[in-house]
Amino acid sequence: MNIYFRLLSFAKPFRNYIPEYILYVIPSIIFGALNFTLLIPLFDVLFNVNAKVTISEVPSFTLSLDYLKSLFQYGYFYIAGSHGKVAALEVICGIIMLSVFLANFFRYMSQRVLTRMRTWVVFRLKRALFDKLSTLHIGFFHHQQKGNLLSVVSADVHEIESSIVSSVQVLFRDPLTVVVYIILLFGMSMKLTLFTVVFFPLAASLIAGISKKLRRSANLSQSLLGRLLNITDETITGARIIKAFTAQAFVQSKFDVQNEEYRKVSKSMVNRRELAGPLSEFLGVMVIVAVMIYGGRLVLNQQSDLSASEFVTYIILYSQIIVPIKNISTAVTNIQRGLAAGERVLAIIDTENEVVDKPDAVKLATFKNQIEFRDTSFAYNTAEVLKNISFTIPKGKMVAIVGQSGAGKSTTADLLCRFYDPQGGGVFIDGSDIRDYTLESLRKQMGIVTQEAILFNDTVFNNIAFGIENADEKDVIFAAKVANAHEFIVEMEEGYQTNIGDRGSRLSGGQRQRISIARAVLKNPPILILDEATSSLDTESEKLVQDAIQKLMLNRTSLVIAHRLSTIQHADEIIVLNAGVIVQQGTHQDLIAIEGIYKKLCDMQSFA
Repeated sequence: MNIYFRLLSFAKPFRNYIPEYILYVIPSIIFGALNFTLLIPLFDVLFNVNAKVTISEVPSFTLSLDYLKSLFQYGYFYIAGSHGKVAALEVICGIIMLSVFLANFFRYMSQRVLTRMRTWVVFRLKRALFDKLSTLHIGFFHHQQKGNLLSVVSADVHEIESSIVSSVQVLFRDPLTVVVYIILLFGMSMKLTLFTVVFFPLAASLIAGISKKLRRSANLSQSLLGRLLNITDETITGARIIKAFTAQAFVQSKFDVQNEEYRKVSKSMVNRRELAGPLSEFLGVMVIVAVMIYGGRLVLNQQSDLSASEFVTYIILYSQIIVPIKNISTAVTNIQRGLAAGERVLAIIDTENEVVDKPDAVKLATFKNQIEFRDTSFAYNTAEVLKNISFTIPKGKMVAIVGQSGAGKSTTADLLCRFYDPQGGGVFIDGSDIRDYTLESLRKQMGIVTQEAILFNDTVFNNIAFGIENADEKDVIFAAKVANAHEFIVEMEEGYQTNIGDRGSRLSGGQRQRISIARAVLKNPPILILDEATSSLDTESEKLVQDAIQKLMLNRTSLVIAHRLSTIQHADEIIVLNAGVIVQQGTHQDLIAIEGIYKKLCDMQSFA
């Protein structure tokens, strides 16, 4: 139950809800119970039953149920004696109507309090989950399926809302309701009530067995849903490849296998969940039948202190316990599903971020001198990617990194941005380890254009101005012109206010990349990182963008990851990586003049 109470802790401070809730729920229960106790005098009037005791004087005040009962009897007999039984019937019916109104009014008000609490829990839970996902280190996402994360954010949070948070009302109100009704039943007949109480442990044990199995099914069901979402996402994003390779049947078969497994688990889980309510209701009715037989014999044989009207009211009161007990049993089974979802949500929230600010981290106000990789090593799990590399990027210079795929080029750029922290050595800016700076101030000094253009389902303007508050339109247009994107933007139906679709799906690959470059231009950072930024451009666009990049990099410190070697011939220094080790280092002219990996790469690209 630690997970249950931790999820509810997102509603803190409880003082905003609990006192007000108690203020409403107690009167609702009291008036609800009063509705049925008023049936006794109502039956007496209807069936012309004389009361056992006639009260002629106002009873003395005592803090007890007997006082309230005596006071009501006094009023009843006074009205019946003064105005007749019809008048007494009308008064009793009026009191019942008032009691029903007040019971429902207070129940509604208590529900409003819990609704406020429920929405706050879900709001804060979603915010905590999103904050964690948006701040976790990049390595976390390499070990997670996208569909699984989407399932946690959507389905699991919804499951928590519909089961755990919704159960608060049942677990707060209904046990108290059961207690109040049992007190009333004990007050009416202790012997009869003791006879029925022995059946409760039997019902509880049966429902507990169902709940235990339900939690295991819920865990498996949520995991399978994550796999389904992942397959769906891959199918949508890879639609062209699937069609091009005529793999629709393969993808459909893969989906059907997971979908069928999910169906079976869901069916089993729902069947168990739905069994709890009917089972508790059947057990409750079974107990009522036993009470009617046992109690009826006592009344008919005049072995009970209950009158006929009191016995009928007792049966009605007892029947009202079935509903809250059924609600409690259903809530308990639903909680098991919510706990399974809660485990998955809290597992993400509890994930340690491996890249965080040091307690004494300082802000990097300005970049002054140089960037230095000093004996830097890095490995993904056990696969070593960089092995003790060392090089320097002086301020205002352009350093390019080349090498075959998997050599560690992009990892080098990721370490500079501090998407990861090295396992050995370090990365230094102006002589200080970048881990000594705050992440925000460090990354504000950098602009990055990645190999894959990362765009958002928003307007062209907002994609270029991403991360910059109150960006000026003139600055955005200037950045687009530098990136040679202005011409195709103004030709779109709404210009800079045109929505480019999910991941920029309405644009060509070259257009997407030029908007990404414009985004980096607008930020105007002192350090520029280009991770194969022109790889998605056609020959004509590449020349235009490369010319813009050359102008942008003037008097700017640049780290360029290059696949097309034609784009880096003017670099101040070229570093050749092979299997995570620097094997060559120098200018283009120096490296082309000697036999080595760089010259071989140039020859393969027919470089002139």
